[in-house]
Amino acid sequence: MTDERINAYEGLFLFPQTIGGDLQAAVDHIKEILAKSDAQLISLRKWDERRLAYEIKGNKRGVYFLVYFRAARTTLASIERSCNLSELLLRSMIVRADQLTQEQMESVDGTAELADEIKLRADQEASRIETPGAAVVSRPGDAPPADKAGPATKQAAPVTIETEAATKDAAAT
Repeated sequence: MTDERINAYEGLFLFPQTIGGDLQAAVDHIKEILAKSDAQLISLRKWDERRLAYEIKGNKRGVYFLVYFRAARTTLASIERSCNLSELLLRSMIVRADQLTQEQMESVDGTAELADEIKLRADQEASRIETPGAAVVSRPGDAPPADKAGPATKQAAPVTIETEAATKDAAAT
């Protein structure tokens, strides 16, 4: 009978800056990777958004997540393999966290702050969409808005982006 040894690990996961619009997807992806290997999540927090020292897969900026978890040492290879095969992750690094106590790892937990940030970003996105003067995108083939006079016709013009400020600047010149 083998006695499986469970160790504490610290993981740092790097996502592209584009994930900042959907932080919940990044959190879910990390939890999914750990759940596949029966790892026990201790704490998770968004660590930082910063400029990268060099481009990684065309990304100049990234979002870091710091995660503490417990897992059997035999499953660590499968966790690292899942991270390497992930299309969402840019990089990951997992090291043993024997120097930290359970209380220290739990004190790092930032899930409440992360949930607040996810909610705030969702609210900002919703208000940006509802705000008049937000960017209006018209694509070739789109029908003109209902408030404009004239029949709906196919447009052959390229994609144009107009904002309220740009319209005022154009009128001023």
